[in-house]
Amino acid sequence: MGQATATSSDKVATRDAYGKALVEVGQKYPQVVVLDADLSGSTKTINFAKAFPERFFNMGVSEQDMMGTAAGLALAGKLPFASSFAMFATGRAFEIVRNSIVYPHLPVKICASHAGLTVGEDGASHQTVADIAIMRALPGMTVIVPADAIETKQVIHAIVDYPGPVYVRLSRAAFPVFLGEDYKFQIGKAVELREGKDIAIVACGLMVYHAVKAAELLAQQGIQASVVNMATVKPLDGEMLTRLAERCGAILTVEEHSVLGGLGSAVSEYLAESGKAVVHRYGIMDEFGQSGPAEALLKHYRLMPEDIAQQAVNTLKKAGR
Repeated sequence: MGQATATSSDKVATRDAYGKALVEVGQKYPQVVVLDADLSGSTKTINFAKAFPERFFNMGVSEQDMMGTAAGLALAGKLPFASSFAMFATGRAFEIVRNSIVYPHLPVKICASHAGLTVGEDGASHQTVADIAIMRALPGMTVIVPADAIETKQVIHAIVDYPGPVYVRLSRAAFPVFLGEDYKFQIGKAVELREGKDIAIVACGLMVYHAVKAAELLAQQGIQASVVNMATVKPLDGEMLTRLAERCGAILTVEEHSVLGGLGSAVSEYLAESGKAVVHRYGIMDEFGQSGPAEALLKHYRLMPEDIAQQAVNTLKKAGR
C-alpha cells in the first residue's frame, strides 16, 4: 500500500456508507432483504426501504423478533441484513442470535450501527464497548470492523454472499475517509497501511485513522511505526501478526472497544501461542462510556493520535527498545 497519510478532509460515518451500499447490493441481488428495529433513519437502512419497500421489514422495537425473523427468511432462501444499534443487536438479542442464527450457521448479516464511544450524547446506555467480544465468542461468527466509508462499502459487497453469519460494526460519528479508492478489503486479511520496523500499531474501526496520525507523530521522534488495519477481527490474520512479531517485536493494539475480549485480546491470544512479541492492549480500560460529543469522549478516554503515540513509546520501553 505504501505509506498511508492522514490528510483527508472528507468525513463520512460508516453507517452512511452502509446505507448506500445496501441499495447497491439490493440492485444486484434480488434475494437480499433488510430488517430494522424501528431505527432505519439512524442505521440508514431507510435508503433500502425507499428503494425496495417490498423487501424491507420494520420489526418495531423488538430486536429478538427481528433476529428470529431474519433466521426464518434465511431458511427460506433470502439473504437477510438485520440492523439496529450495536448495543441492542448484540446485547438485547444475543440469545436469538446465538441459537437461531449462529448455531445453525445461517447467512444473516448483522450490521449494527452506533457502536463504541462515538455514539456520543446518547450516553452509556446506548454505547457498547463489548460487542466485538460478544460476537467473536460465538463459534463460526465472522466479525468485521471497517475503518472508513470506502472500506465499509467494500465490506457490504464482500459479505452479501459470504457463507454463514457476519457481524459488521458501524459508527454513528462522521470520520475521515482516508483509505483511497485503490484500497482492497478481503475477509480475513489485514492490510499494512504504513511500514515500520520499530513497533506495529494494529487497529480496527475508527482508530485506524488515529493510528496513522500517531505514526506520523512517532516519525517526528525517529520511531518507525507500522500501521495495520485489522478490519477482520475474526477470523484473525495470523500470518500478518507473525510477520509483525518477527519484524518489530513490539505490538500496540488500538480499538474503540474494551481491552477485554476485543481486538487486543484476539491479538494477544494468537501471539501468546504462535509468536514472540511484547503486546500492549489499548482502548477502553474496563469502564463504561458517558454522554458527550464524540470527539470530546475520544479525548477524555485518551484515544487521540497523541495518546496512541505515547502508548507506543511506553510499549517500546516495556520491550526494552
